[in-house]
Amino acid sequence: MNFTWSFSSLKDYVNCPKQYQEIKVLKRFYKAPTQAMTYGNEVHKALEDYVNSGLPLAKNYQYAKETLDHLISIDGIKLPEHRMALNKNREPCSYGKNYWVRGIADLVIIDGADAFIIDYKTGSSKFADVKQLKLMALMTFAHFPEVMNIKAGLLFINHNDFIDGEYSRNKIPELWAVFDDILARMDVSYETDTWQTNPTPLCGWCPVYTCEFHKER
Repeated sequence: MNFTWSFSSLKDYVNCPKQYQEIKVLKRFYKAPTQAMTYGNEVHKALEDYVNSGLPLAKNYQYAKETLDHLISIDGIKLPEHRMALNKNREPCSYGKNYWVRGIADLVIIDGADAFIIDYKTGSSKFADVKQLKLMALMTFAHFPEVMNIKAGLLFINHNDFIDGEYSRNKIPELWAVFDDILARMDVSYETDTWQTNPTPLCGWCPVYTCEFHKER
């Protein structure tokens, strides 16, 4: 495997290998941030500042204060927007270079052998994917060898919804197995330069206008 990845790039590949190739590999097209993505980034920054430095929340984010105060009250070291990366041996490494996989956890709390991982979401929980939590748990286990158990959750701020999961260190092989098939498929795509198209109703939002399935919105 001579490629690097993150949870978001893995999702992009699954959604459409051809789009992934054009944007991530060949870099012939650019996926511009949507209004929802921009809003999400703004919310994440506001929540990070509140948890990390106590910066007051703007009026339009006050709805999240009670939930954030609960997270702050949890015992342990708070690590907002915590960057983690692993090399090909699945060992901790620099986030910026020579990594194999990397990701940013919105909030990690380390309390001895226990840890909590929270990922903020501004969209709906309808298409929630807990594989993101599993990847963050794997990287947390690698970066914090004292951690034996992790409670993690996707927190849907705008919908007062929470999808959680619990992971233990002795289940690490099972957690990695969740990604083995997808990573093997990506490996084949890179090795053979084969990238399948996957037409969906989202094709109208795809910037790869040279694709046979491209359609104008």
